Order: sequence, then C-alpha cells, then structure tokens
Amino acid sequence: MAEHATGPLTAPSTAGRRLGAPAVLVLALLAAISPLATGMYLPGFPSMAEDLSTGAATLQLTMTTFLAGLALGQLVIGPLSDRTGRRVPLLIGAAACVLASALCAAAPNVGVLIAARFLQGFAGAAGVVLGRAVVADSVRGAGAARTFSLLMTLGAVAPVVAPLLGAALLGPVGWRGVFVGLTVLAVGMLLGAWFVLPESLPPDRRRSGGMRATARGARSVLADRAYPGYAIAFVFSYGTLLAYVSASPFVLQVVFGLSPGWYSVAFATNALGLTLGSYVNARIVGRVGARLLLAAGLGWQLVTVLVLLVLTSTGAPALGAVPVLFWSSVTSLGFVMGNATSLALGRAEERAGTGSAVLGAAQFALAALVAPVVGIGGEDTAVPMAVTMVVSAVVAAAGFASTTRRAGVQAST
Repeated sequence: MAEHATGPLTAPSTAGRRLGAPAVLVLALLAAISPLATGMYLPGFPSMAEDLSTGAATLQLTMTTFLAGLALGQLVIGPLSDRTGRRVPLLIGAAACVLASALCAAAPNVGVLIAARFLQGFAGAAGVVLGRAVVADSVRGAGAARTFSLLMTLGAVAPVVAPLLGAALLGPVGWRGVFVGLTVLAVGMLLGAWFVLPESLPPDRRRSGGMRATARGARSVLADRAYPGYAIAFVFSYGTLLAYVSASPFVLQVVFGLSPGWYSVAFATNALGLTLGSYVNARIVGRVGARLLLAAGLGWQLVTVLVLLVLTSTGAPALGAVPVLFWSSVTSLGFVMGNATSLALGRAEERAGTGSAVLGAAQFALAALVAPVVGIGGEDTAVPMAVTMVVSAVVAAAGFASTTRRAGVQAST
C-alpha cells in the first residue's frame, strides 16, 4: 500500500490541504452511520421478538455485539490505517458494512442477526475511526476544531434522533425495512469514500511494522503528556450524553408522565440544542481557542448536572426544570466533543489512526457500561441517571485539568 498508482484506490493525498464541502459531507455521513445503526432499530424490538421467536434478553445481545464490534473494529482498523493509509481500509470497511446491513435485513433467525450486528459494528467502525483520522491528517488548529465540531455533532445527535427515525420507518416498512435503510446509508458511505475522499496519509508518513509496532504506537499515544486528559474529557462527556439517552424515556414518561409525543418534542429540542452549541463553537473557535472553549463547556456541563442531581435527590423536581437541565447538559457538549477530539488528535500527530481508535473504542466501551447502570434504581427514579451524569462530568473535568498540570497551558489550537 505504500506506493501510489493511478486509480480510485490510490487517489492523491489531501495532506496539508483544506477539506472541501463534498469531503466534509462524506465525513459527516461516516460519523453518523454507526450511531444511527445503534438506535434506529430499537423501536422495532417487540415485532422483532415476535418475528424471530425470541425473548427480549436475547434480542438485547444484538446491541451488545454491535457495540463490541464497533469498539474492537476501531482498535484494529485505526492502527492498521497508520501503516496502510486511510483509503483502502475505509473502502473495505464500507463494503463490508453494506453486506452486514443487508444480512441484518434478511436474517432468518436471531443467531444470524446477532452475528450480522457484530460484523456491522466492526465494519462500520471504519467510517468512525478513519473519518476522524482523515481530518487530523488534513487540517490543523481552528480548522480541525471546526470540522470536528460538525462531525461530533452528528455523531452525538445521531443516537438521540435514531429511535425517532426508526419509529417513523417502522410503521411503513417494518423492522427489516429499517435495516434496508441502513444498507442504503452504507452504500452512500461506500460511494462517497470511493469518489470523494482521496488518500490523506502519504507513504512517507506511514508507520511500518506488525502488531508489536501497533502496540508501541498505542503506548506512544497514551504516554503523551496531554492526550490521555483530552481523551478522558471526550469519553466521559459522551458518558453524560449516553446516561441521558438511556434514562430519559423513563424519567420523562414514567416519572413525569409526558406523552410519547411530548417526549419526542423534548428529544428533538435537545438535539437542536446540541446542534446550536456546535455551530456556535465552530464559528468562534478560531478567535477564542479550542482549549478555552473546552474548559467552558466542561464547566457548564458540570454545573448543570450537579443542579440536576440536587433536584432529583432532594424531592420531586418541577417538570419544567428537568427538561431545561437536560437541554443545558446536552447543549454544553457542543463546546466539548469537537474541541476535545481536535486537541487529542493534535497530540497524536503522525499516529492519528491509533489516537482516533483509542478515543472511539473507549467511547463505545463506556457506552456499553452506562446503559445498564442508569437503570439500577428502576423506572420510578431519576437519581441513578443524575449520579451517573455527575460522575462522568467530574471525571471529564479532571481529565482536562490533568492536561494543564502535566503539560502546562499551551497555545490554543
């Protein structure tokens, strides 16, 4: 893979260039497809259980195996791309994602569906991990922070809106039709990567070697003075979002009695808040700096979830307060996710694939842990959710603080 011949697989490198609008749109699709695949099929669980003659517990394995594949795929594909370049692994992963999504749609039994979901997650990981690596290869500083703000917005909004999209499709096309829709998205990912995204890592910047070299690369990234802190800020801030996504259906509908319609409105409002926060961040990061905006976002997030914990643990909070606090917490992530990613991968430098893999694998591993934790107290309390959000926000803020202690306050990027 080190040499560049003519043809779509080995298009010229983008390194050092500004990413154009078509490339950013394709990268946005890469960032969104796996989070959409995480949740779009969830509203179809009852009909899936009936059609496949299985129970809810077994069907939950389709989510567990998908997240496991998504985490493992990033750990394998990201470091591999540091040796081979980004383009070939991305195209292979996109093609495999198309096949896996189609297999999910046609699965004759739950065993096949579980296996296909693992493959779908593993292959879809290529889009997530390599999309970030392409940005890190191609742009630096405020430009990288702006692009990551967009990608992280889609990556964070997608799991929020995915169940709503799935519910809208479920009636007309059924649960198999939802997977057909995901197959179409995977085809778009493949075509976009083929025709729009050239190679971003030229041969002279690639790393040679086998698994030992990969392990050394991971140790090198984690040994950096600031990368682990930025990674912790990213991963645990995402944990606050997953705690909200996992618990809010019960908190808002069971505890506060919102109808499904009003719950959908609240969900959509929070997604718009995250979009707004990311848009504002992208507009001002060049003037204010990614570090300062990241600090502000983490502080905003921490204050919000602490107030939420106080209200939920000292009695029945007013219905009007909790949705506002949810909105505030989710919106603050617009100033966290993109900036933390940009700063972390800026520290990874020539090992952007490995750095991106560590971020993504930790992100989805934490997601798999958060979902069951927020339900420990049952459906009638919001306290476990609030505690999980506070713990995540505290760890995220501590991770960021460690970058200042270890590396000193550096120039904003």
